[in-house]
Amino acid sequence: MKIIDADMKVKLIHGFSNKTRIQILESIKAKEKTVSQIVEEINGNQSNISQHLACLKGCGIIVGRNEGKYIYYSLRNQQISDLLSMFDAVLEDVENDISCCDRQID
Repeated sequence: MKIIDADMKVKLIHGFSNKTRIQILESIKAKEKTVSQIVEEINGNQSNISQHLACLKGCGIIVGRNEGKYIYYSLRNQQISDLLSMFDAVLEDVENDISCCDRQID
């Protein structure tokens, strides 16, 4: 297995480190959606959602598919979907510890 540089891992993880981005990922986990559909589903602001979509696309987490005047966004692959499910499974196990954690280390 290829050894991945820590900085690259941090860049990938950054894509998952924002509430709005997580909401977007959960929104498109089962089905591709347009910006408007995502905005409506998570009750967001179109400009803000578009910026987060650009971040997720830049991190390689999502892809966009053009169809007419719309772009449909989806997770890049099944591994991303599996990773989101793994986050949920790990969170179930450590939820109490996380809720008590108030430390932020840069």
